[in-house]
Amino acid sequence: MTDETTAAHFQKSLVALATPEQRQKYTRYFPGDDSFIGVRMGDVFALAGRALAMPVPDIETLLESPTHEVRVGACSIMGKAATNRKTGGERREELYELYLRRHDRIDTWDLVDLVAYQVVGGWLVDKPREPLYSLAASSFWPERRTAMVATAAFLRRGDITDTLQLARMLSSDGNDYVQKATGWMLRYLGDVDRDALLGFLDENAAGLPRLTLRAATEKLDKPVRAGYLARKL
Repeated sequence: MTDETTAAHFQKSLVALATPEQRQKYTRYFPGDDSFIGVRMGDVFALAGRALAMPVPDIETLLESPTHEVRVGACSIMGKAATNRKTGGERREELYELYLRRHDRIDTWDLVDLVAYQVVGGWLVDKPREPLYSLAASSFWPERRTAMVATAAFLRRGDITDTLQLARMLSSDGNDYVQKATGWMLRYLGDVDRDALLGFLDENAAGLPRLTLRAATEKLDKPVRAGYLARKL
């Protein structure tokens, strides 16, 4: 194991890249969140790309950090490693299990979006999908968002079934972040199968949260979109 694949080296390298100016920028995007130290995401991702062989215990150490960019780094390592052609099945399974076991530290929308479809969706592509339905039933909203975002891995392969089923399951979810993720995946579904999206909207538009409906219809022609939005009174 080289220095670049240890948690200690990663954190030290990351801290060295922090600037007050970048930290100030984050306060505008994440108001009230003081966990940022001021490292550009591009720099975080570059460091992660050099640490793909980091052992799972070290990645877990990064996830436990109170610093947001360090946790971003952990998630980036997981996502990049899970999609690397050289990564074997055993390693991918370990990353999947780590994600689920430490979902308590993958607890913001950006962390979920960074890695859910690669690590969770990617692992389940050729396996039973029941774990996603357990996540969708969770009281912890990031787990529900993971369930939805993970289906991007299936949509990329033309498989729309679970996106539709989970969208129905989460169609009345009260959390904004889950609503947005559901709309986002429905919009993606429309890129894959427009008729399936329209069928879903014909059946469910009136009952969808406005955030979900607006995101799901974003790419539709203006008159078609307006018609669906008008159903939400």
